[in-house]
Amino acid sequence: MWSPAPLCALGRRRPGPCPPLQPLTRLLQREYRGQTPREYQGQTPTHLLQREYRGQTPTRLLQREYRGQTPTHLLQREYRGLLGQGWGRTLHLPPRRFVSNKPKSKRNPKTFPVLDGRVPAVYQHAFEENLRNSKAVIKRYSELLERVKKGGGENAILRHTQRNKKLFVRERLRLLLDHEDFLELSPLAGLDMPYGDVPAAGCLTGIGRICGVWCVFIASDATVKGGTIYPIGVKKQLRAQEIAMENRLLSVHIVDSGGAFLPLQSELFPDKLHGGRIFYNEAIMSAMGIPQVAVVCGSCVAGGAYVPTMAEESVIIDQIGTLFLAGPPLVKAATGEDVSPEDLGGARLHSQVSGCSDHFAVSEEEAYECIRNVVSTLNFEPVPGEDREPDSPLYSPEELLGLAPLDYSCTLPVKLSSLYNSLQILSRLVDGSRFQEFKAPYGTTLVTGFGHVEGHLVGIVANNGELAHDAALKGSHFVQLCGQRGIPILFLQNTAPQPAGPASISQAEAHSNRLKAQASMMAAVACATVPKITIVIGGCFGSDSYVMCGRSFSPNFLFLWPNARVALVDSQHFPTVPPAGDWTGEELELKQLKAKPVQFSALSRLEEESSAFYSSSRLWDDGIILPQDTRKVIAQCLEIMEQKKFQTVLSHPHPIIRM
Repeated sequence: MWSPAPLCALGRRRPGPCPPLQPLTRLLQREYRGQTPREYQGQTPTHLLQREYRGQTPTRLLQREYRGQTPTHLLQREYRGLLGQGWGRTLHLPPRRFVSNKPKSKRNPKTFPVLDGRVPAVYQHAFEENLRNSKAVIKRYSELLERVKKGGGENAILRHTQRNKKLFVRERLRLLLDHEDFLELSPLAGLDMPYGDVPAAGCLTGIGRICGVWCVFIASDATVKGGTIYPIGVKKQLRAQEIAMENRLLSVHIVDSGGAFLPLQSELFPDKLHGGRIFYNEAIMSAMGIPQVAVVCGSCVAGGAYVPTMAEESVIIDQIGTLFLAGPPLVKAATGEDVSPEDLGGARLHSQVSGCSDHFAVSEEEAYECIRNVVSTLNFEPVPGEDREPDSPLYSPEELLGLAPLDYSCTLPVKLSSLYNSLQILSRLVDGSRFQEFKAPYGTTLVTGFGHVEGHLVGIVANNGELAHDAALKGSHFVQLCGQRGIPILFLQNTAPQPAGPASISQAEAHSNRLKAQASMMAAVACATVPKITIVIGGCFGSDSYVMCGRSFSPNFLFLWPNARVALVDSQHFPTVPPAGDWTGEELELKQLKAKPVQFSALSRLEEESSAFYSSSRLWDDGIILPQDTRKVIAQCLEIMEQKKFQTVLSHPHPIIRM
């Protein structure tokens, strides 16, 4: 390869005056004015050159003229007098290859080593035990998901669709989104809350494509509590807005809201991350250049009325959509006046008089078609299609059910050197089961390295046991490498239960070293500016979960497998008896007897609160995913996060404001 430095010298002007450039035809005419023989009159220089060199290409002429001389020799001869003015400074440098602008996903990963994902026969019993547990938790997950998909129940859906003449929320999404699967976020949120069940937190959130562009959608489900907003619903909407801001995704609001649930106003209104934050985020996102559009397809009362009003463009549906701070019943109570919803805040009023809506639609179908047209005007380009033909893993993803650990004791070792099942799981996730491991023999309780998922290059950090001192240093090094190279990081989290406290000076010293190394990795993870995805495939316990990019460290996406456990401590390692002190044998026995009921209550509560379903219902994650769907979900997230690289919309000092 040539170094680019000599080529740059071609554009430099030689010392001394230089006449302005003139066309070749004009120069020849001036040079031979009055000397043109009769046989050449009326013929252009181009005709003359073609006749002179008929049948000889420019390449052949140059080869004959400069036979045996390379381009480097010619440049050295031409610019011999300019040493020290550009050429001389770079003459000693080795040739350099130009950096490719092609997407990283197109680079061939087939040279990475192939993982051996076979399950040794000696561990078949653990595999089968995990498989039975996975089938049990997946059955429960499927039952809960079916329950959530029915919204507020069959009677509420009939009332919504037949009496109120509205479409069910999932039918609305079918009309709005492109005809392909979308990524639904936290579908189990709101189940078994202290104030009762609120299926899907009263709204559907997720990420899907509209006209090929990835968008976040927030869709109210009026069949749940009449569209009333509960605290868990506010939390779910705020999380969707956070994802939209992190990944610069267009937001679409499908609004059919009855306002806040007043008996819980203390958990909805006063604090920083309560209901008002939704409107604050709308203004900030608009100033960031992130478009927001809304469809008013039902009643929007009180705070719910601000969502479409603060959107940059909104559509309201005739005879269905209404916007007002206080509805007809409150007007009647305050003034004694009877007023219809249409007169108080209907579609025609807000389209023709108030200007709170920008588009008027006579039906829901027309409204969603209008939104799709609006999206096509946003100057947002879809992620360019690439000719990806990634290799499938060599091992079936269905086998992940047997690798999803029932508990930490059922985590499968694959080598006698105490390596656990991280490599087996990776062999069922990455393209062609190929993985370039980093520092393989060092810090073996953590697996780090590079692989491809559906053609996307990712750095992978996976627990392989207790996060010891050398493993944490290795993880810190690798995370910084990914940050410097701009490579997204995938964390596969199965943290070990917290070890017992040190019992000797040497153990205390080792414990201190481990803490320092983990602090180093925490800092590296927190400050890494690349996209991060966390999948909890087993345990999520104690401080190790922070090091492995838990919820507190703001990964772009965090999902759980149904078998996952999330708690400060593992219930199986819960201390059995309080510290004994200097009690005698009889006093200690009496203390144990008194502690048993309390201990049993604490253990049962810890067991319940550490389940994946408890976690997901409280929005401590972005949802539960099936192990066999993990590769697909990771690929979707990587493509979603990649879209912002292709956006050209600039941020502005102020949001778009309706005047």
